[in-house]
Amino acid sequence: MYVLALNATSRRNGMIDRMLNIAVNKLNEMKSHIEIIYVNELNIKPCIGCMKCRVSGKCVLPEDDGHVIGEKLNSCDAIIVATPVYWGNITGQLKLLFDRNVYNMMSENKFGFPIPKQKGKKSIVLTACTTNKIGDFFAGESKGAHRAIKEIMHYSGVKIVGYVNKNNTKINREISGNIEKRIERLCSKL
Repeated sequence: MYVLALNATSRRNGMIDRMLNIAVNKLNEMKSHIEIIYVNELNIKPCIGCMKCRVSGKCVLPEDDGHVIGEKLNSCDAIIVATPVYWGNITGQLKLLFDRNVYNMMSENKFGFPIPKQKGKKSIVLTACTTNKIGDFFAGESKGAHRAIKEIMHYSGVKIVGYVNKNNTKINREISGNIEKRIERLCSKL
């Protein structure tokens, strides 16, 4: 199984990196091929909203990493989306990557209804935020990021098998055994 891991953190060895490493170790045990993409290191021009990709099936912008990752999205069997939570959402660079790959993720019928192009694939979502558990529950900090990824995956036809969020990362930099087990359990569902 080829698993594409989209790592949207800019902090090497930070919480998201460490959570993703747990997933990678489990997937290696399962003899999967994992490719980690460090989203913040990609050279991607912003989407210009021309909508031509919806008709032609390709982006009109000059070749950049957005196109390259699009091909990887098409060829992978499963996707891990790993992102810190910024302002209750995914990182801007991750959003940019998904914006540029709408044509790889979905098309639409003559009435404008979405047609998923990644059907049959599965995904897990790893997030981390500085908000404590109680604040996250009431403010919904991580829920905004989960909602954004859920929207993208839903219209792409990708089934999310689960989410793992690590709260309070400003104070507690440890990954509990429960979080580690949840990540490993979700990997086994890919």
